[in-house]
Amino acid sequence: MSAVFDPSQVPVSQGLARTTQPMDLVAGASDRLLAFGAGPGIDRARFEREVRALAAALPQAGYAVNLCENRYRFLVALCAVALRGQTNLLPSSRAPAAIDDVLARYPDSYCIGDLALEPLPPRYLRLPDVLEQAEGERLRVDPDALLAIGFTSGSTGQPKPNHKTWRAFATSTAQNLAALHDLLRVDAITPLVATVPPQHMYGMEMSVLLPLLGSVAVHARRPFFPGDVARALSDADAPPLLVTTPVHLRALIESEVELPALAGIVSATAPLPVELAQAAERRYGCEVREVFGSTETCVFARRRTALETAWTPLPGVRVCPQPDGSAIHAPHLPEPVVLADLMEVESDGRFVLRGRSADLLEIAGKRASLGDLTRKLIAIDGVRDGVVFQLDAADHFGVRRIAALAVAPGLDEARILHALRQSIDPVFLPRPLRCVSALPRNETGKLPRHALEAMLHDTQ
Repeated sequence: MSAVFDPSQVPVSQGLARTTQPMDLVAGASDRLLAFGAGPGIDRARFEREVRALAAALPQAGYAVNLCENRYRFLVALCAVALRGQTNLLPSSRAPAAIDDVLARYPDSYCIGDLALEPLPPRYLRLPDVLEQAEGERLRVDPDALLAIGFTSGSTGQPKPNHKTWRAFATSTAQNLAALHDLLRVDAITPLVATVPPQHMYGMEMSVLLPLLGSVAVHARRPFFPGDVARALSDADAPPLLVTTPVHLRALIESEVELPALAGIVSATAPLPVELAQAAERRYGCEVREVFGSTETCVFARRRTALETAWTPLPGVRVCPQPDGSAIHAPHLPEPVVLADLMEVESDGRFVLRGRSADLLEIAGKRASLGDLTRKLIAIDGVRDGVVFQLDAADHFGVRRIAALAVAPGLDEARILHALRQSIDPVFLPRPLRCVSALPRNETGKLPRHALEAMLHDTQ
């Protein structure tokens, strides 16, 4: 098999060479396995034939909202849109309101998907059950063309657009391959199963770009429930890499479903509790590797959470603390990106996360963080899930109150507050605190701010 994308050949200190020549959309030999789990395995040659045919059938427009649920079809649509010279729009959610928001921002756009959606999105192109194929030249694009616009999750406010070029994606993929190299097979294809949607930047990096540019083949579907995850993993012909989130990982462990041997587990989208990482390593006999990133930055650090607290930056990445957060310097970023995360950088360049500037609270001269308050809420015996957050609106005294939602069958608000009093200062007790059946988590386990406030209002 010819070489696939080799991260050792990428000058990570400066990013990919500033070539103006077109770059390949997919690497490797024509018979290289790209996707599995939907009948016979799909190699690069078939993938390229299906991309060419779809690209020729796309409408004339500037942007396409990629809503494909099947991961393989997402890859086909993504590359077809790029080959046509258009830009992929990746909404933070496939909820109708989120789609309508993106379409309103980009009037010269249409939607492309693989399901009979209800309600039907405007200007919707549904892929046929059997994709057509067309012969032609190798798939290449302008490295500086705008390949995709990803939107933040909205967990801290309105989703914000982030522009991504193929050059930037190729450079960040080289970093990710370097960060995962010891979990991947040597001189062979590593199967990968992901529970996160490909529209999310973490899902895009780990389940779309890795199979396009690395020695990785991705499962065509997106399993969600523990039994579905186990079956997808069993479709692999070698120990697969599981790309998931803390919410899905906890569900797998609590379900006690049996999994086949794994090459490793990768987690992101929310902080991974050390106890959960340790439990997963004991149960599944493999390393759980947590990666740190954002829609704005892509992945830029890694750690083995079961054994270490500090994060190790990926090749060429520097983290520079500043008063309002931390500036991330990386080869794939055209300029440093400032995150609200407060990081304490050690002498060797590794860093420890100390919270987010927006999460810090100061009341009556005392300080706390929303993240720490949430951890203490979840640590209460009987609390399965929970979140502490600060309301946007101030009361008649000008104070923004602290609120909480808890999933705790068998407990009531009074008992939870009593337990919280044992571990936090009374000035930080959440009022109101409401017990709910489930938190309004999105597909990646995040908690959009508007959904939290809406749930709190509905339970009053």
